[in-house]
Amino acid sequence: MTPLPKAQGWMLAAVVLGIPLSVWGALYPGNTWLQVGPVAPGLPFAWRALSRAPISNASAACITAFVLLHLLAARWSYSFVPYDTWFPPLEAERNHFDRLVHFAFGVLAMAPIVEVGVRYWGLSARMAMVFAMAFVLAVGGLYEIFEWCLTLILAPEAAGAYNGEQGDMFDAQKDMALAGLGAVLTAPIVHRAAWWKGMQ
Repeated sequence: MTPLPKAQGWMLAAVVLGIPLSVWGALYPGNTWLQVGPVAPGLPFAWRALSRAPISNASAACITAFVLLHLLAARWSYSFVPYDTWFPPLEAERNHFDRLVHFAFGVLAMAPIVEVGVRYWGLSARMAMVFAMAFVLAVGGLYEIFEWCLTLILAPEAAGAYNGEQGDMFDAQKDMALAGLGAVLTAPIVHRAAWWKGMQ
């Protein structure tokens, strides 16, 4: 096992700190625990994985940024993040923070998935890009199916707050499309990034 770079140790510490901050004073505590719950047990796995299969600080930062964004959104169950109070010019009829997070998933997943594909799975640069985009779309689709399953279990108000469709019958399709768009827009940047060149 390889010792973690100091920067990645700080990233893990930021996530550890983010978990109680996300739960503290949560708007819908049950939903927040459902969203934050998988993060906490994933931390030891993340530490072990990073020690056994190191990745660049850039890729680790992408993963950390998404997890912290997720923890922030979970505090308000996504649909009620008061970004329009923080930045009044962004006020709109619909709360779009959940859409931002789906787009961010597509953007931030590309670098780590491509890096792992090339370093550890023996994929070419092109195949790693294709796999990463397929991964984003597949995870987005599976998550929307998970949300649908929740509507069968949770009370209607809690399910609506968790899923964040806000009356939009095409919310799931738009979320998946935004994740895919984020991946497509990020692919050229990942391919041309400096850290990428040393992996060819």
